[in-house]
Parts: sequence; structure tokens; C-alpha cells
Amino acid sequence: MNFLRSSLFAIVQSFLTIVFSLLALLTFPVKPFARYRIIFLWNHIVVRLARLICGIRYEIKGLENLPDHPVIVMAKHQSAWETIALPTLFPPMSIVIKKELLMIPFFGWGMRMASPIAIDRKAGKEALKQIVAQGKARIAEGFWVLIFPEGTRVKAGEVGRYGIGGAWLATHTKTPVLPVAHNAGEVWPRNSFLKRPGTVTVSIGPVISSEGKKADALNEEVKHWIESEMKQLPHA
Repeated sequence: MNFLRSSLFAIVQSFLTIVFSLLALLTFPVKPFARYRIIFLWNHIVVRLARLICGIRYEIKGLENLPDHPVIVMAKHQSAWETIALPTLFPPMSIVIKKELLMIPFFGWGMRMASPIAIDRKAGKEALKQIVAQGKARIAEGFWVLIFPEGTRVKAGEVGRYGIGGAWLATHTKTPVLPVAHNAGEVWPRNSFLKRPGTVTVSIGPVISSEGKKADALNEEVKHWIESEMKQLPHA
């Protein structure tokens, strides 16, 4: 049954990706925020389809921690689910991505129009300059920023290396960080075609100030909160 559900979901998701990618190209004359909301309707629809077809629901803890100003959201990375769902839970966000993703047919076309922060992760210190330059511009426009500090998806129960990019952007723009933990990898495992029914718990932590902090110290503070919270989350 999970195979049939996952297959149907993949077919519908692929069709929607093509449709919305072509629609995204037509939004070029539209202002960034309006363009974002049009393009990310795809995310809202896919999250609902994941619930209806695959039985993947979610609940949110910590909504009281949401600020009324732009922040840098640093989130756990276990699954494709959070890359789709998190932008539906927060105000318009500029997502930090590998620039190679922009070259993917259809998906990359749509993402290019959604005001991302696209960086060359192999560029070392130059990548940090790219994050700050693009991130500063996006924050000035009123966008929040979403980054997955582990860089790549990790297996549920594991801890990846936390890259310093998000904390570097926070300290160099004096922007607070909002840490997010979740257990999406239990129902939508990394690199897995099969998905199983369950409830993802998304936990939003308190805002962490970047004022007067070094990037590495801030990064460790964020990592400590996320990984400590991961141990408290119920199984999906």
C-alpha cells in the first residue's frame, strides 16, 4: 500500500512541478513578494497531497516564538518534507540552496524565480561572502532566510556537521536566529521513494540573538538547542 501511495504521490508531484515551473516563468514582471506567494502555492498543494495520499500530517510546537521581523531560520535536515513544508509555515523566505539546483529542469526554473540565495558550496570562504551579500539584500527586502546548516539530509537519529553559513550570515547582518527541530525523516526518509503515514512534529525554538557573538559560538548554540530538542520529540 505504501508503494502505491508513494507512486501516486510522485506522479502528481511531478506534474505539479512542471505546471508551476512554467507558471513561475510568467511571474517575472511581478514584485518579489507576490511572485513568491504564487510560486509557493506549489508547496501548499504538495503538503496537502502528502497528507491526503501518503497520510503525512504535522503538528507545530512553539508558535508563540515567532517574531514579527525577519530572522534566519536554521532547521534540522532529514527529509525532502521540510524543504517543502517549512516555507508554508513562515512568512516569505529566501532559501539558501546550492546553485547547481537552479540548473535542474522545471524545478530549478521555478526556484530561480523565488528569490533564493544560491551559493557555490565548494567555494570555501567565497561561499560565505556570497551568503552575506545575497542574504543582506534579501533581509533588506523583508524576506526571512531559511538555511539547513547540516547542508545535506541526515538519517533520522543522526547528527550531521553544522556548517557555519547560517551563523555567519546572522552575525554579519546582526539578524537573530530561529532554530527549528522536526522528525520528518521518520515518515519521509532521506533519499527514499517510499513514504509512510505518520505525524511530523515541528518544534520552533525561542529566538537566539546574534548580537556580540562569534559565528562559531552562535552555531554551537543553535546546534545545541536543535539536537537537544530532537531528543524530546515524539516518534512520528
